[in-house]
Amino acid sequence: MTPTPRTQWAAGGVLWRTSSRDGVEVAVVHRPRYDDWSLPKGKTHNGELLIATAARETVEETGYDGRVGRHLGTVEYTLKPGVEKKVAYWSIAAGGGRFVANHETDDVQWLPVDGAARTVSYDADRAILAAFSAYPADELHQLVVVRHATAGRRSRSSKDHARALDDNGAEQARALVGLLGLFGPAHLHAADRRRCVQTLEPLSRELRSDIVIEPTLTEEACAADPDASYARLRELAAPTAGVRVLCSQGKAIGPLLKRWAQEAGVTLPSTRTRKGATWMLTLRGDTLVQADYLPSPFGEQDRR
Repeated sequence: MTPTPRTQWAAGGVLWRTSSRDGVEVAVVHRPRYDDWSLPKGKTHNGELLIATAARETVEETGYDGRVGRHLGTVEYTLKPGVEKKVAYWSIAAGGGRFVANHETDDVQWLPVDGAARTVSYDADRAILAAFSAYPADELHQLVVVRHATAGRRSRSSKDHARALDDNGAEQARALVGLLGLFGPAHLHAADRRRCVQTLEPLSRELRSDIVIEPTLTEEACAADPDASYARLRELAAPTAGVRVLCSQGKAIGPLLKRWAQEAGVTLPSTRTRKGATWMLTLRGDTLVQADYLPSPFGEQDRR
């Protein structure tokens, strides 16, 4: 009987920036241990979401922090007999920082995508670069949609709109600060429900930003006038300086995203939006091009 291979998970990023000469250029790193050129990546820590691994490893290997964008895919290969490796990648827009040689990477090059594809040592990296170049990175923007964290039972509250987060939900809300912070949030919006507002309050305090209340994006409003709810969601998805984050309810998020995806011809991952989970919506202009599902910072298995 052949034993089931063990899977080792890792994550990385296509770190990109724009230059006046080459337009979009991406970072590739040299690893002295293997004497190869690759995209920045590394193994996930215990309990860490893969997207957080991608952001952390990109900083560690390049010296640049960044704003995480769309998921680019997952590659897999045999690391050694009995061990399969899977690496998930995200697009990451470079922010501040500078490269300092370290024991993992001793050089970095910023190259146009085609130059990076010629430089990297592995076909798997070239496949991710091809996925990255499917859309012009500098023309994309994101809207982040979050389902509220866990709250007390509906039966225990006579006024559902006032139902508050429970202890687990409060912990989820605090954990969301780190996750949502990866996306460069600047504008916060919440459906007109206490638990939706409370889910974003820790992030609001971190950013020192107010939360805009959205009466048309509750479950009840969506059921009563879905066209108005859909129109408001599309308004929030318009390009703006900084990323908008919206917190709403499951029975609003599900129908609205399904409608938008069908109109745009985008395939949604087949998953139920759990409490505390996030959707990263990527747009080019007003056109939805991709929808990525991210589990709650704890309580769901993050495997792609």
